[in-house]
Amino acid sequence: MKRSTGITLAVIAAIIALFFYMSTARATQECTVCVQFQGRSNCATAAGRTVAEATQTAHNTACGPVASGMNETIACGNRAPVSVQCGRRR
Repeated sequence: MKRSTGITLAVIAAIIALFFYMSTARATQECTVCVQFQGRSNCATAAGRTVAEATQTAHNTACGPVASGMNETIACGNRAPVSVQCGRRR
């Protein structure tokens, strides 16, 4: 492998690591949200700076597999979750 290729890969890896660290470093809350939509159910876990942020992100993520298309995704997102469990992130 050429030296320039190794340096390029190292820089890309460093940028990815920095992005991951910056997006999760301030996330102190973690929530698991379960939704039920059109006879299908799914649960998802997400982290955020606040309980509200983590809950909303988990809710949106849980709706992904059970809804198809923008209209169903919005409808699922507007429905109250079946369960929400939150706590401090480990």
